[in-house]
Amino acid sequence: MSDFDLVLAGTVVLPDRIVENGFVAVSGEAIALVGQGAAPSARERHLLKGAMILPGAIDAQVHSLSQRNQEDFIWSTRSAAAGGVTTIVDMPYDEGELICSAAAVRRKADHAERTARVDVALYGTIDPEEGPVRIREMVEAGVASFKFSTFGTDPRRFPRISPALMTACFEAIAPTGLAAGVHNENHEMVDAYMARVKDSGPTDWRAHGLSRPPITELLATAEVYEIGAGTGCPAHIVHCSLGRGYELAASYRSAGHQATIEACIHYLVLDEENDVRRLGGKAKINPPVRPRAEVEALWRHVAAGNVTLVSTDHVSWSEDRKTKPNMLDNASGVPGLEVMMPLFVKGALERGIPLTWAARLMALNPARHFRIDHVKGALTPGRHADICVMTPESYVYDASASGHNVVGWSPYEGMRLPWRVSGTWLRGRHAFNGTRVLAEPGMGRFVKPPLSHPVAA
Repeated sequence: MSDFDLVLAGTVVLPDRIVENGFVAVSGEAIALVGQGAAPSARERHLLKGAMILPGAIDAQVHSLSQRNQEDFIWSTRSAAAGGVTTIVDMPYDEGELICSAAAVRRKADHAERTARVDVALYGTIDPEEGPVRIREMVEAGVASFKFSTFGTDPRRFPRISPALMTACFEAIAPTGLAAGVHNENHEMVDAYMARVKDSGPTDWRAHGLSRPPITELLATAEVYEIGAGTGCPAHIVHCSLGRGYELAASYRSAGHQATIEACIHYLVLDEENDVRRLGGKAKINPPVRPRAEVEALWRHVAAGNVTLVSTDHVSWSEDRKTKPNMLDNASGVPGLEVMMPLFVKGALERGIPLTWAARLMALNPARHFRIDHVKGALTPGRHADICVMTPESYVYDASASGHNVVGWSPYEGMRLPWRVSGTWLRGRHAFNGTRVLAEPGMGRFVKPPLSHPVAA
């Protein structure tokens, strides 16, 4: 009789060390053993010489339902499985429904369990007209965090939350132990710079960066952390494109506050002077992609431990919404689920950054941040057997040829990547075999934090 259901042997990448000649053993849905040396027997056994075995990634920021009849969980989680991502945390700004009540959370969770191929956790938000009154019910319905924005693109779909209202929301969230994540751009400053660009500035690739210079992002970041410090609520910046933002986060943490910060993979890869110039609307993201000097500054913050999470902020807009001649007329956001892990590994290796950061920033830290580390985030006995295998195969990324994306474009198109995701396991089940996504819709589950903190009445 076999000792385990599944054994994968190779180089095991953990958050604190790399285990050469290691193995991961699985029983049922859970990790049973991580060891070194001769791999034990198993019903299914893979000896993966030269391969890296990592915890399945948790993408902390995904927009699966931003465009009606476009992506949905069927496609976003297909891309995830192909990219070694075993859990996505989906944002609450769905076209047609703001996720701002327990009923909305339950509807979305039920939809995810019918359609998702990997596991799904959910953000909640508020209706500005209601304020924080439904925060408690959404916590009980299972949200893993809350999302707000200091900038508004639509009063209902993506509303601006004023400092006073955000403070009230943070006060309501603080007793639950969950974090409040915030889109960090100062609305009034963006409006002023946007007007300036429209009056006298360019309409090409330069327009977006000019309409949202660094001060617009940094003012909002400071506002969010001050509200967190004043309320005792864990304050999280969901995307930071500037080295100065990570310095602000570190300073608040050093003062004893819960201040976390997220680097999207596009800020670690793309730059304004080359990629935005080349791609135009296909590289339009809020906050904007910055100059190469900021890209390198962010990697230094990764190495210094100042980055909490790495995510994609994935959204698959149809191509017609990303190719308008006037840069400012394009939708903001890019897809990235399929290549987040390979892109991070490439960038880390090029800069001599230990790959332990991959396990920490894309698995362990997100699991802790969203309070799902009782089942997710590490190759630790008892947790879900969520596993990503990567092999040293140089390839040029082609989003349309892979077949795992609802759109046939990507800002990372044509990039050469040195390591390929060659296998993904979700709760011990084979979800991706290196060429084909094996996970069917409905294989994913809704994952929620335990109600271990008292909820304010």
